[in-house]
This record gives sequence, C-alpha cells and structure tokens, in this order.
Amino acid sequence: MKSMLDKVFNQYWSPYAAMGIAGVLSAVYFGITGTVWAVTGEFTRLGGHILQMLGVDISDWAYFNLIHMDGTTWSRTDGWIVWGMFIGALMMILFSNNFKIRAPRQKRRFVQGLIGGIIAGAGARLALGCNLAAFFTGVPQFSLHSWIFIVATGAGTYLGTKVVNTSWWKGKPALQRGGAAARPAKTRKIQPYVGGLIALLYAGLIVYFFLSGRTMLGAAAIFGAAFGILIERGQICFTSAFRDLWISGRATMTKAITAGMAVSSVATLIIILVYGMEPITKIAAPSTFIGGILFGLGIVMAGGCETGMMYRLMEGQVVFLPVFIGNIIGATGLAYAWDHLGVYSLLVKSGSPINLIDVMGPAGALIATLLLLGIGFIIAVYWQKNYRFGVGFNYKKGA
Repeated sequence: MKSMLDKVFNQYWSPYAAMGIAGVLSAVYFGITGTVWAVTGEFTRLGGHILQMLGVDISDWAYFNLIHMDGTTWSRTDGWIVWGMFIGALMMILFSNNFKIRAPRQKRRFVQGLIGGIIAGAGARLALGCNLAAFFTGVPQFSLHSWIFIVATGAGTYLGTKVVNTSWWKGKPALQRGGAAARPAKTRKIQPYVGGLIALLYAGLIVYFFLSGRTMLGAAAIFGAAFGILIERGQICFTSAFRDLWISGRATMTKAITAGMAVSSVATLIIILVYGMEPITKIAAPSTFIGGILFGLGIVMAGGCETGMMYRLMEGQVVFLPVFIGNIIGATGLAYAWDHLGVYSLLVKSGSPINLIDVMGPAGALIATLLLLGIGFIIAVYWQKNYRFGVGFNYKKGA
C-alpha cells in the first residue's frame, strides 16, 4: 500500500500514461459537453472582463462576440476547466511535498516571461487555439487547421531556440552563493494536509454544482481537476515536446503527446459516430500558420506553454506569473486587432473550416490521422536515436 501511494504521490508518472488518459478523458468531455479541452479562449474572456471592469465597451468587438462573453469565468464550463486545472495540479504538488517559492536568479526572466506570454497568447488566439484546442484536442476533432498549426508551431519553437540561445537574451550568469535553502521540516509535513483540505473543499464545490442543477459546471470542474492532475504528474509541456528536439534531440514528450492524440482520435470518432455529434472545426487560413509560428516562438521565450505554465506556477515558480499575465494581455490584444486593425480581413477571411471527416469520410479521416501521427512518431524515434545535443546526424555513440 505504501509503495502504491509513493508511486502515485511522490513519483512522476510516465508521460505516455498521462497523455493516453488525457486523450480518453478529452474525448469523453467532448461527448458530455460538446466542447473541447482548451484554455486560451478563457484567458481571452478574462481579458475582456478586465476591460469591462475598467469601463471599456467591448460589445462591438467581433472577436469577443465570436467566442461569446456570456456569464463570468465562474459560470462557464471553460472557466472551470481552467481553474480546475490549477487546483488539480496544486493538490498533487502539495500531496507530493513539492511546493516551494522559487524565483529566477536573473530578474530579466520576469520581463522575458511576460514578453513570451504576450507573443504566445496573441499567436494562440490568432490561430483560434493553443497547444490544446489547435493541437492535442484539435487533431482528434479531425480539423485541418490543427495540422497547419502543428507544423507552424514546430517552426516557431525552432526560431525560439535560436533567440533564447543568444548572449543578449541569456545575459550575464547570476552566481548564487551557497546551496539552495531546504524547506523547513514543518512545511514539508503540513503540505499534504493543506492539499487534502483543498481537495475536500473542491469536492464540496462539485457536489454543490450537481445538487443545484448546474451539472455541466460540475462536470467541467471534475475534468478540469483531472487534466490538472495529469499534466502535473506527467510533467506535460508542449514546449518541451518541440524544444527538446531542437536542443538535445530528446523526443520522449513528443512521442507521448503523439500517442495521446492517436488514442484520443479513436475515442473521439467513436463518440462522434455513436452520438451523432458534430466535430469542432476551426478556420484553416494564413492566420493559422502565422499564429502557430508566433505561439511556438512565444512559448520558448516564456519557458513553457499554457499547460506547463499552469503546473509550474502552482509549484511556486513565480516567473510563470508574468507568463500567465502575458497570455491574457496577448490574447486580449489580438481580440482588439481582429477587427479594429484589420487582422480578420487580412489573414482570416480567406480561409474556411475544413474537417477531414467531410472530405474523406469517418474511416478515411481516422486512417489519415493515425497515419500522419504514426509518421510523426517514427520521425521522433529516429530523431532521438540519431541526433544528440545539437551535433547533428553525424553523431556516433562513443564518439
């Protein structure tokens, strides 16, 4: 029993297991709510609510009308997916005694995180989705825009690694005397109890949602916490999936995410066919590619994508607070630029929503999706085997 608890709470889970479970849960969540696991849309709405609090009239902003501003973040399923992810990640961090306030040695990292967050937030909303809605949950919805976004994100992250490896970005190394301060024993002992209290209160909130007839909010709160637990225990970060390829050749996260999307694609198609649901399809346009490049660049500059930012912030890594704020700023800025600066007319209007099921039929869409994911997985395996720490394919073991 003790060994099992140690594996659950003190050891990180295999990213393959975490992504596989997330793939199934995201499909089930779609079947229950008709929406997908996503976060940056809610970040944009938060920015809209802040503007409203400041007296700004956003009623005629086309982007906010597109994503709908009904209610508050506390009365929307998308809101509870986001807050549930924060809470789920925090609970597991506390259970594993892993919360500790951590500040970067170089204060410039706060500014860099903010800038990266702004770029990533703007790019995600330009493409109508981030690493979730335009990537992990977009591919299983068989939306063509997701494949455009993935290719563009890969290019953006490669560009990002070139930026963050420059001397002007790195700055002078900040030396720190002595070792890192250990957490007091009392703090280590109390963390699991705090985590248990949060879990109890959150469970009470979920029960309240169901008893008050707000079943969709209750479902979103459950799935949000589950997703938060999975990304924290699996240390899931889409930035790592690309950045590690370009820097070290490591492809573990890339392969795990690819496998998770394959599992989710099968589960999602079953739900679509059994329940007669319409897949969620986003516009494939120049904005998708440009948004993907900006998103990839931004997440590398910020040091993490939306999922990575969420659990790292809950760990106490305060540098990810400006990343979170930057995401909201960037997404809100894009919402303004959508119609006020002509972004829609220039980059989006020429596109159209294309779903592979409509083009190829259900069987063809699934075969094509699994084939592409399989090719991506094989490339990742080959890349990891032959590419080591930036020295290229001429590297030989023992050289």
